[in-house]
Amino acid sequence: MPIERISFVKRSDGFSLYADERLVLSHSESVPFLFMGRGEARIAMHHGNFDIEDEIRELYPLAQWDLDADGELVRLWSEGGRWAVTIRPEIVEGRLVVHISRAGIVAHDSLFEGEVRVRLSLPARPAEHVYGCGEQFSYFDLRGRKFPIWTSEQGVGRNKSMRVTLEADLADHAGGDYWWTFFPQPTFVSSDRYWVHMDSSAYSVFDFRRETTHEVLCWELPEALVFGQADSMPAVLEDLTGFFGRQPLLPEWVYTGVILGIQGGTEVCQKKFDKARAAGVPVAGIWAQDWEGINITSFGQRLRWNWVWNPERYPSLDAAIKAWRTEGVRFLVYANCYVGKGWSLCEEAAARGYLVKNAQGENYYVDFGEFDAGIVDLTNPEAFYWYAQALARHIIEFGASGWMADFGEYLPTDAVLFDGTPALLAHNLWPALWARCNHEAVRFAGAEGEVLYFMRAGFTGSQRWCPMMWAGDQNVDWSNDDGLPSAVRAALGLAMSGHGLHHSDIGGYTTLFGMRRTKELFMRWAEQAAFSPLMRTHEGNRPAENWQFDSDQETLAHLARMGRVHVLLADYLKACVAENAARGMPVMRPLFLHYPEDEQVWTIDNEYLLGADLLVAPVMVEGARERTVHFPGDVWLDFWTGEPIWESRLAGDLIVNAPMGKPPVFVRADSLWKDLFCSASNLVP
Repeated sequence: MPIERISFVKRSDGFSLYADERLVLSHSESVPFLFMGRGEARIAMHHGNFDIEDEIRELYPLAQWDLDADGELVRLWSEGGRWAVTIRPEIVEGRLVVHISRAGIVAHDSLFEGEVRVRLSLPARPAEHVYGCGEQFSYFDLRGRKFPIWTSEQGVGRNKSMRVTLEADLADHAGGDYWWTFFPQPTFVSSDRYWVHMDSSAYSVFDFRRETTHEVLCWELPEALVFGQADSMPAVLEDLTGFFGRQPLLPEWVYTGVILGIQGGTEVCQKKFDKARAAGVPVAGIWAQDWEGINITSFGQRLRWNWVWNPERYPSLDAAIKAWRTEGVRFLVYANCYVGKGWSLCEEAAARGYLVKNAQGENYYVDFGEFDAGIVDLTNPEAFYWYAQALARHIIEFGASGWMADFGEYLPTDAVLFDGTPALLAHNLWPALWARCNHEAVRFAGAEGEVLYFMRAGFTGSQRWCPMMWAGDQNVDWSNDDGLPSAVRAALGLAMSGHGLHHSDIGGYTTLFGMRRTKELFMRWAEQAAFSPLMRTHEGNRPAENWQFDSDQETLAHLARMGRVHVLLADYLKACVAENAARGMPVMRPLFLHYPEDEQVWTIDNEYLLGADLLVAPVMVEGARERTVHFPGDVWLDFWTGEPIWESRLAGDLIVNAPMGKPPVFVRADSLWKDLFCSASNLVP
């Protein structure tokens, strides 16, 4: 349902802007659409964690207004004319773009960068649900809360009432809060079948706490607001992803099994691979993040940050990669957008003048936790393509079939960039620039369709350049805000922000403050991962303290069974990924995309649809052997037995058994894939 017409309606006290019949903006002298003023920010960065305080110095309503004679332009200004803007709406490709520009008596260019404050108000409905704002871990329905848009470390614990978060705060300012995220985005989707995107990379806060307005505070005047609408939620996502761009198809080898996260050298990789294969684990790849060497810090085992093969730690790796490839197993590595000081890539970048600078014009080295690294200046075209070619040469041409393209959140706000973009505005853009750099590396190598990189950080534009997201550094626990439940929620929220391919580290990553990955957690996480686009294990930051995929034979056997289920689903997953590439329909989907008439599904974040035909209800509570499942209106069969379990076409809840190895998964009875799904009983006893 593209927008066909826009109209201003004058009222005695103001005006309204409509897109077709939908109210988009409303303004009156008593309730202005826009405020402008000044603020003073204090920003401190601690290893990618940001403390941001903002003191509003002045904020004036732009209450005065005037509609031009043609009815195509509105002028808003504050009393005295100090702050003034023009609003010009137009229809572009079936969407409403509201251009906003300064116009005023007083020039504002003298204001310091980051000092401007703008507050916008958009109409809302009390019963409306809101989703998006990027990858949110603690809440799926955003209504009733505010969400700052700022890429950073996701935080440890992410709940200020939890002990782990308190300890992380005390240790390194790393505790985080519910809105901390690697992948923020100034975009939201409404249950009323519309979406809004703010065209700005500045720090902003989206506030959904009011019944009749959605408010946005931004540290600059955004260039535009973009509105899209449709007659169904799937069509809304199709329009949204058409605007941002969609992820391509995944390489065929991704569907052949589990990617095993292994560290410690070529021989260790071979031994663990042999052990997994002997246990029946279908292995798609070996992922060794320490292929370039390690640093040992108080946090745990870290990497050298020089994205070049280290033959001392991985002797004969080049030959091993070729041998594994003949067995149908790919090798994957690790890289990020920073380069370790003192190592070859950093020194070459420094010699070429390719590193981000500080205010004194010197190379800006960032403390990443007991070691320093330079930041390749991705705003410098020469540096950008040098780095993309370096990744292509040292990774793809070396023989690797993929990598974790980590980080992107650490650009300091006092950095000086080659193209002159203020760091306050470039900070959020950095992950998307990093994604495009990886995309160019694949293009340089001519490896499209063969190579897969996956990222944790993102922003507007990442959808087009990043083929796969992963949820980042979850705690190795069951916590709502930072454990297994948060990884599922993150996938659903990111799906509503336009990125439909997502997975997480099986078992989580962060092992601190007494947390230890247990056998049960690993096994339940593996069950969830089997019903996602990608299965991949990770040893975590302290491997010796975590339960691993090969810690005992029962765990290996469990991973083998879940891996076989994942391979069984390969053709179905390929179809889902193709639908995402063509229409923007995510692989892991909120229930309301297919069952919007069921009021309860609009707030469900602990179940999801895998494609249109599988209902997945992971076990995410320690010790649970049953769970309550909400069935949307349809007939559902047990995935493991093929027997009917919900025959009423009405929505409702049911407590179901959830033994280890058979998580609650259900098949839509009239699915064309039913025979494939119900053959799972042959794979899992």
